[in-house]
Amino acid sequence: MATTTLAEVMAELEGLEDPKAREVNARHGDDHGVPLGALRALAKRLKTQHDLARQLWATGTTSARLLAILICRPRAFERDELDAMVREARTPKVHDWLVNYVVKKNPHAEELRLAWFADPNPVVASAGWALTTERVTKKPETLDLARLLDVIETEMRDAPDRLQWAMNHCLAQIGIEHAEHRIRAIDIGERLEVLKDYPTSPGCTSPFAPTWIGEMVRRAR
Repeated sequence: MATTTLAEVMAELEGLEDPKAREVNARHGDDHGVPLGALRALAKRLKTQHDLARQLWATGTTSARLLAILICRPRAFERDELDAMVREARTPKVHDWLVNYVVKKNPHAEELRLAWFADPNPVVASAGWALTTERVTKKPETLDLARLLDVIETEMRDAPDRLQWAMNHCLAQIGIEHAEHRIRAIDIGERLEVLKDYPTSPGCTSPFAPTWIGEMVRRAR
């Protein structure tokens, strides 16, 4: 499908719309009705087509942007292009996929992490925290983990939802990955009680940081 046009792909996405999927997605703040399995199958057929991905992103529709993320070349985006895309990402799924599937694989990821970390837009800041959590896990050597815990302790409880979630993830990963900070990370989680009552399906680990830390450390023993 190397010569597939934007119009053809948009028509196919429209044909894949499922009202039930749209209803489920809406509960999570997403406004598309294409099942993710169908979206991934379409991406597999299209293969990597970066120019088409840019065209799909420009439509502004959620299903098209998710498909764009799946068929783009993550390393081909310029820094300012990714900055604009994160600011344009309206829905949680687009934001999450963009950060995890594209930005983390881009050579400008560290520069963007530093720029976004304290951005006044909480959604953009949450992207900076997500990239920081990646560093906590994979490349923590130059991070000031104690300072990160200071910021989390001061700001997480009153942070907007998506920023709060990203900060909580960072808190949990510090506690999981770095034994020297584990007691403090658990203490912060217990005192702030962020996501303590979050509904968790049977067999899944609670996002409440003390529970999350304890379970992951137990599994690693």
